Amino acid sequence: MKNTYKITGIDCANCAAEMENAIRKVEGVQCASISFIAERITLEYDEQNKDEIIKKIKKVIKKEEPDAMLEEF
Repeated sequence: MKNTYKITGIDCANCAAEMENAIRKVEGVQCASISFIAERITLEYDEQNKDEIIKKIKKVIKKEEPDAMLEEF
């Protein structure tokens, strides 16, 4: 499943790149791409475990950037 989410509170492009790499390591995530300027993240993940995967992604985001937030459109 591929979805795009709004991601806010990232301080710089380097922070976005580090966060993107950390999210790619989450089990069930096939692809993650953050657009720092557009404040968007495109995720491709296993649809069967969507809720659990999103929960893990949010945890990674908070660890990398405490002020960042992931929101559905």
